[in-house]
Amino acid sequence: MPSYTAPTKDMQFLLHDVLNVTGSDIPGYEELEADFTNAILEEAGKISSEVLTPLNVVGDKEGCTLENGVVRTPTGFKAAFEQLKEGGWPGIDMPEQYGGQNMPAVIGTAVGEMFSSANQAFAMYHGLTHGAASAILAHGTDAQKDTYLPKMIACDWTGTMNLTEPHCGTDLGLMRTKAEPQDDGSYKISGQKIFISAGEHDMSDNIIHLVLAKIDGAPEGIKGVSLFIVPKFMVNEDGSLGDRNGAAVGNIEEKMGIHGNSTCVMNYDSATGFLLGEENKGMRAMFTMMNEARLGVGMQGLSQAEAAYQNAVAYAKDRLQGRDVTGVKNPEGPADPLIVHPDIRRSLMDQKSFAEGGRAFLLWGASLIDQAHRSKDADADGLVSLLTPVIKGFLTDEGYDMTVQAQQVYGGHGYIEEWGMSQFTRDARIAMIYEGANGVQALDLVGRKLGADGGKHVMAFFELVKNFCKENAGISESYAKEFIEPLKTASKDLQAAGMYFMQAGVKNPNHALAGSYDFMHLFGHVCLGLMWARMGKAAHAALEAGASDAAFYETKLTTGRYYMARRLPATGMHLARIQSGADTVMALDAESF
Repeated sequence: MPSYTAPTKDMQFLLHDVLNVTGSDIPGYEELEADFTNAILEEAGKISSEVLTPLNVVGDKEGCTLENGVVRTPTGFKAAFEQLKEGGWPGIDMPEQYGGQNMPAVIGTAVGEMFSSANQAFAMYHGLTHGAASAILAHGTDAQKDTYLPKMIACDWTGTMNLTEPHCGTDLGLMRTKAEPQDDGSYKISGQKIFISAGEHDMSDNIIHLVLAKIDGAPEGIKGVSLFIVPKFMVNEDGSLGDRNGAAVGNIEEKMGIHGNSTCVMNYDSATGFLLGEENKGMRAMFTMMNEARLGVGMQGLSQAEAAYQNAVAYAKDRLQGRDVTGVKNPEGPADPLIVHPDIRRSLMDQKSFAEGGRAFLLWGASLIDQAHRSKDADADGLVSLLTPVIKGFLTDEGYDMTVQAQQVYGGHGYIEEWGMSQFTRDARIAMIYEGANGVQALDLVGRKLGADGGKHVMAFFELVKNFCKENAGISESYAKEFIEPLKTASKDLQAAGMYFMQAGVKNPNHALAGSYDFMHLFGHVCLGLMWARMGKAAHAALEAGASDAAFYETKLTTGRYYMARRLPATGMHLARIQSGADTVMALDAESF
């Protein structure tokens, strides 16, 4: 059975050496002393490895079952859910006013990565509830907040998001679910939604569905969509549960992965719903949840890569196969361990450098969210909005690829279910699809985010990279050569791609859209290059200061050098593809495919 150990030391390094949380002026960060954050991370790590990881295989093998309209979760899930609730983990970064602990998002994100690495399917139950609660917090009335948030933050009630219908996914303007106004101010919701994660289960007393629907007479398309709170059980004025609402599960989807999460077809038959936010402004309210979910899905790509990598390393050190071409390393045995071979090292270094760089990127993104929300910083909000499709798209694409590489280390055993490596690959695969497929993320990045506010935020990113390079080039000659110069080159590739879009894309939009996927990956590599340069700087400073754990910082520098030398040059390839334009992409008539 695969194992998992939370990377708490690496998280502490990022929080304190790289992000310097206690030196930040973001409200609440002054409380994040190293001993305090370490206690949180160690406890979350313990739950992850001892409680959630053993249930990961159980959930994969058992899945969820539908019995008389009730979904039964896998053995052990309900007890583990109660343990998470008792520790207050679902509300760690939610407002104290409604029962949360009011920790910054950067801490919630670190904890979330651990839980997702340990058991992605399980973590989705409270993860989606967090997103639904955030939408109510941002757009609900005071009465709605008082009614739903305390129970949802405690996870006594869980939450969902209902967007997709059988005939429409990305193009939500085509939805058919209807909302009929009632005299008492409520609405009757009728329609069918599919792919609803945690749509029905046996781990909470109530499920609060957030459902997109069109009010009778609303404008056509996406401009006529509204968002509604549709509880599984109606809530009485005293907060007790009343009658069952007209929301029922029709089926559980059979999926490639995340078997432990109940992905449901939901049928709404004149279900009572309550408007969340304004009429016909449902997408604005839903995007509060979707943007949070997209960052969370990026985290899932990273989390599966980390868990798969840990097991691949253990296998590579243990499995004897062949001899080292430079000389025998295990003379007492019939062969040397896999890890002596350069191609295995290449694979493991790909995985390690991605996981550590991706974690830094994710926590930096979370710190920008804290800066935007806690400091009311519009520039930080604009920057994290720009980076959201990159975090989601790049981390999930690369995360999936890394689970495949980890599986490959095992050879044939990686393909055999007994070793458990296929689950990481199967679970990671969905992250590239849901919450907006990655092709859509790329289109959003190029079509909307680059030009937002007159290009202000992408220019701010370029300036951030430029200033970092300028201010830190003098750290040492080797640091400049190994970290600063590759970052400069990669950033210039990103700027050249943006310039191409401005010039060629104006003449023919297809030139920009055909290169959007490569641009998302180019951007992602630059972001990880920036993160590695920042981590390299922190590691260099720690060694200069005589850090007691020199081996940790030396390893960090070595891993960073690998990324800058072997992975970051991919920006040149992506730029070449982008600059080739759309002509070859669009050359064939549809009939010729």
